Amino acid sequence: MPHTLASLVNHTALKLTVLAGEDRLDVPVRWAHASELIDPVPYMEGGELLLITALKLDAEDAETARAYVRRVARAGVIGLGFAIGVNYDEVPEALVAAARAEGLPLFGVPRRTPFIAISKAVSAAVAADQYRAVTAGFEAQRELTRAALSAEGPADLLARLAAHLDGWAALYDASGAVLAAAPEWAARRAARLTIDVARLRERPAPASAVISAAEGDDRVELQSLGTGRRARGVLAVGTGAALGTAERYAVHSAVALLTLATERSRALQDAEARLASAVLKMLLVGEPDHARSVAGRLYGGLLEAPFRVLVAEPVAADGSVGHTGPGVLDGLADALESAAARTGEAVLVVPETGRLTALVADGGAAADAGARFAADIEDRPEVPPAPRGGAPRAEAPYGGELLAAGLSAPTGPAGAPTAHRQAEQTLSVARRRSRALIEHEDVAAGSVLPLLADDAVRAFADGLLRALRQHDATGRGDLVASLRAWLSRHGQWDAAAADLGVHRHTLRYRMRRVEEILGRSLDDADVRMELWLALKATSDTEDRHGAPGTQGE
Repeated sequence: MPHTLASLVNHTALKLTVLAGEDRLDVPVRWAHASELIDPVPYMEGGELLLITALKLDAEDAETARAYVRRVARAGVIGLGFAIGVNYDEVPEALVAAARAEGLPLFGVPRRTPFIAISKAVSAAVAADQYRAVTAGFEAQRELTRAALSAEGPADLLARLAAHLDGWAALYDASGAVLAAAPEWAARRAARLTIDVARLRERPAPASAVISAAEGDDRVELQSLGTGRRARGVLAVGTGAALGTAERYAVHSAVALLTLATERSRALQDAEARLASAVLKMLLVGEPDHARSVAGRLYGGLLEAPFRVLVAEPVAADGSVGHTGPGVLDGLADALESAAARTGEAVLVVPETGRLTALVADGGAAADAGARFAADIEDRPEVPPAPRGGAPRAEAPYGGELLAAGLSAPTGPAGAPTAHRQAEQTLSVARRRSRALIEHEDVAAGSVLPLLADDAVRAFADGLLRALRQHDATGRGDLVASLRAWLSRHGQWDAAAADLGVHRHTLRYRMRRVEEILGRSLDDADVRMELWLALKATSDTEDRHGAPGTQGE
C-alpha cells in the first residue's frame, strides 16, 4: 500500500499536527522536499510534501500566503510541513487560512522533529512499498509461469493474471479474433475492442496502447505479442485504475510468457515455409504422389479432400508508399492461418515477393476467413490525405494497400496445375474489375463481355472496324449496322435483311463490300468471331459518344 499523509501523521516519532486539509490525508506521498524559495514550483514534479521554515516568506501576510499556497497546490504539491519555533513560534494564521481555503493539508512540525527525519520516513516507506511491489511482481511471475506450463496453458494464465490485477484479461490471435478471456464475461468486453486491436496490429511489435475509460468503462491496456515485424497476438487487460508497480510486473511477465507461447521459433517457421513451398511446387508440376509423401502429417490431411487454390497480390493505393508495418498479404496470411488453427484445419500458405499462394480446404474455416478478409478490404472506407499544413491523419490499415485475389474451383492433388491456372486467371479478372476476391465459378457463370472492358481490347476493336466506320461516315452505306445484324442472325440473309428493312440482295452486296474493305472472308469462323467481339467491345462507347472515327465528319 502506498505511503500517505495519514501514515506520516500516525508516525509516532514525528509528532506532526494537522492544521488544514484533514479530509485529504489519504493522498500518496511520492517524496518529501525542503525548500525556502519564494517560488519552488520549477523544482517540483508533483506528489511531494513540501517542508518550509518561511525564512524568506512573509507567512503572516494574508495575500502573500494565499499566493504561495495557491502556487504550490497547482504545481501538484500534496501538503505543507511548517517548522514551529524556527522563524515563527507558531504557524501563522494567514498561512493556515490560505491552506484551508485551498484544501491543501498543512502540518505543524515541532522543533524537535528535523526535516531530515520526515524525509527519511518517506524514503523508507517508498523503498518498502517498492520492495513489496517487486516481491509481489516476482511472485506473480512464478504463478503465471506455472499457469503457462499447465494443461490449460494461456487460459489458466489469463485467469491468474485477471485475479492478480483485480480486473480482466483477454488474448487475441494474429487475425484479431478473441482466443480466450477471463473471467468468462470479459469475452464480451474484449469483442468491443477489435478495432483498437486491429490498429495496434498495424504497428511493428512490440507495441502498446491505452484506451481511456469512457462512460464508466474500465481502463484498458493493449500489448502486442511477438518479436518480429508482425504481431502474433495481442494481450488486453482491463482494470479500474492505472496499473501499479506490482501489476505492471505481472503484465510484463504475461506478455513474455504469451509471446513464448504464440511465437514459434524462427527455425521451425522457416522449415515449415520451405516444406509448404516444396509441396506446392510438386503439385504444380504434376507430381501429386510426391507431394503427398512430402506433406506428411502437417499438410497431408489437406490433400485428402477437395481444396481450392488462392492466389493474391497487393494493389497499391494512395498512402501505401513508405508504409513499414504489415502489408495486406500479411493480414490475409494471418486470417487464413488463425482460422485454420482455431478449427484444427490444415492450410498451406506460401508467401512470395508481391504474391501469396494458398491451398485452403473447400468450404473450410480458412476459405471463409479469406472471403471475409477480402470483403472487409473491399468495404474499407478510404482515408483522405491530410490537409496541407494540418495534422497528419490516422494511417489506413495495411498502409492503404488493397487486395486482388482469385480463387479456383474445388480440385484434388491431380488437378492442382489447372486450379492454379484458374486462380491466376481469376486474379487477373479481379484486378481488372477492382475487386478484392473473385471465385472462378463466378467468372465462368457470367458473360464474357465484361472481360472485354479493357483498353487494349477496345483499341483492337477500333482498329478492326475503323475502315468500315470511315466508309459509313461518307454516306455510302451502313456497313457496320448491316454486319451487326447479319452476325446476330448467324448469317441468315432473310432474317437479317428483315431486321434492317432492306432486300436480301442489298445485304449480300454490303457483306461483299465488308470483305473487300477488310480484306477478310466472312466464311472464316475466326473472322466472324473477331468482328462480333469487336462490335460488342465498342457498343457501349458508341452508345455514349457515337461511333469512333466519325466525330466531326
